[in-house]
Amino acid sequence: MAMVFEKTRGLTDRITHYCPGCTHGIIHRLVAEVLEEMELLDRTIGVAPVGCAVFAYNYFNCDMHEAAHGRAPAVATGIKRVLPDRTVFTYQGDGDLASIGTAEVVHAAHRGENITIIFVNNAIYGMTGGQMAPTTLIGQKTTTSPYGREKSHSGNPIRFSEMIATLDGATYIERVSVHDPKNIIRARKAIRAAFTVQQKGQGFSMVEVLSTCPTNWGMTPRESLDWLQSDLMAYYPLGNMRSPEGGE
Repeated sequence: MAMVFEKTRGLTDRITHYCPGCTHGIIHRLVAEVLEEMELLDRTIGVAPVGCAVFAYNYFNCDMHEAAHGRAPAVATGIKRVLPDRTVFTYQGDGDLASIGTAEVVHAAHRGENITIIFVNNAIYGMTGGQMAPTTLIGQKTTTSPYGREKSHSGNPIRFSEMIATLDGATYIERVSVHDPKNIIRARKAIRAAFTVQQKGQGFSMVEVLSTCPTNWGMTPRESLDWLQSDLMAYYPLGNMRSPEGGE
């Protein structure tokens, strides 16, 4: 019998702890598949965040390092500078990257550090109880904005990829989603492009992935996929914000 589908060697056999309907598992698989396909697994070091993906070191089948909350880009910078021949990536949620770790990722991009960031944006703090994040939409209800986020009180949500793309040190910035098969394929291509930039020594790369959080959004998995398309993508449009000169 011909083999038509096989689990990637980039993931361990551990069962993940993510909630039903959460798309972290899909993103994990895409990263792992790309690293295996590019024959990088044996010389890759990932940096896990504090957040829903805090146990990522249990799932990726490569060397992993845990960072303090928000500090993954700083840790990745140190690893890459000491071991420049390694492929180094961080895997971070929006609370970890766009709030507590804003300074770390902004300055890593500004310096043009040759690392890759996988930025998972579900517009909420997931692990810590569903609080409002810098990416939470206007009107979106969370445990710390029970009547919905108000612009007059909390300002507008940050479009982080657009902001990072303005920095001269940033080389490849793209926003993708994993809400349907077509977009999963596009997300995979973007992740491969980001790692290719690093392999070529071209500098800082980041892929923002719009993701679901059915538990903290108070929705079913199906409803969360629909809300991602109707609301989250309306404010965070998909697309490439920055690519290397002359193409990827």
